[in-house]
Amino acid sequence: MNLDQERQAIRDELEAMRSQGVRRQDLSLHACKRLFFDLGVRPSMAAVRDLTQTGSASDIPKDIDHFWERIRNVSRVKVGAGAIPKALEERAGELLGALFEEAIVQAKVTLDSEREEIRAQISAADQRVRDADIRRDAADEAIKRSEARADAAWERLRALEAELLNATTHGNVQLEGLQTTTRRLDQENDALRQRLENEQTTNAGLRDRIDALHVELRQSTEHYAQQIKDAVAEAERRVKPMLVELDSLRSMAATYQSGVRDASRKEFEFIQQIAAAKTRADRLDAQLREQSDEVDALTKEVSTLRTQQGIDPAIASLLCSLVSAGRLSNEELDMIGTAADGHVTLPTRCPKCEEGEPELSQVDNRFELLCPECDHSSGLGESRLAAVSRFLSNDDPSALPTRLSTQ
Repeated sequence: MNLDQERQAIRDELEAMRSQGVRRQDLSLHACKRLFFDLGVRPSMAAVRDLTQTGSASDIPKDIDHFWERIRNVSRVKVGAGAIPKALEERAGELLGALFEEAIVQAKVTLDSEREEIRAQISAADQRVRDADIRRDAADEAIKRSEARADAAWERLRALEAELLNATTHGNVQLEGLQTTTRRLDQENDALRQRLENEQTTNAGLRDRIDALHVELRQSTEHYAQQIKDAVAEAERRVKPMLVELDSLRSMAATYQSGVRDASRKEFEFIQQIAAAKTRADRLDAQLREQSDEVDALTKEVSTLRTQQGIDPAIASLLCSLVSAGRLSNEELDMIGTAADGHVTLPTRCPKCEEGEPELSQVDNRFELLCPECDHSSGLGESRLAAVSRFLSNDDPSALPTRLSTQ
């Protein structure tokens, strides 16, 4: 029995004693005895508690001390004779107890060494058993492989025998077919030999025909060569005048090309002259326009001066100021007429809408000032001064009158 089995047996004994009503202290003492004497283990609190499954941390050490006390009491040797003193008897008992404990230790060491040796022997035996099993398995595998190879060899042998039988049968069949083929080939050879003789006869006739054709071809070639020679001579005779004419045409073409080049050059020069003339014409046209504008401006100034020659500018300015102030009546304006029209300047804005730019129109020597935005009109007047006066007099009272200035 191993250590675990011994411990389980001790637990079973303790369980049986517990079922019989044995006290806890007796259970602990029995566990200490079994541990110390049977297992060679020094009793400890954990070991005793593990076996008995009862007792507290203070009771179990007391039980262990009681166990050792009993061991010491039992180990003492009591001598009945009274010649040995009491102290010597106790000392002798202690020495015997120590000797007993030392013997137990030596026995335990010997037991452990023997156990280790036995375990080593068991391990070696197990290893030998495993090696033997391995060798046996290898031998079994080798036997199985040998049997498999033998079976495969037998199968191969049977297959080869079957193939040999088939090959023999097939060889006989092929031999018969070969003989039949040989006879057929002999017949075909005879037929081909006969056909070859016929072909040779035909080839001899064809060879004669080819020789005759060669002679005919030679004659035809000589005849055609003579005809070609005559045709070439005739062509040369006809081509010579054409070549002369071609040379003359080439010279004429060269002359024409030189003329075309001269004409192109002259055309380019003419285009350059036209471009220069056009440039001068554009410049003169621009100068003409500038001079025309200057002439128009001068004409306007002359006409203005002519209109202003009939009245003094101071008087005209006075009349314009009177018109702006609205101090001249229609009869007075009719009496003045167009004498001061040259000094009248049109208003720049309509006095009614203050946005439109009035426009002056003249119909049958009568003048009218009209706003294109609001259609505010002065009506037809006998003069520009009258038209301006009417145009300014028809605005709103809140609108500021437009001032007239003299030129």
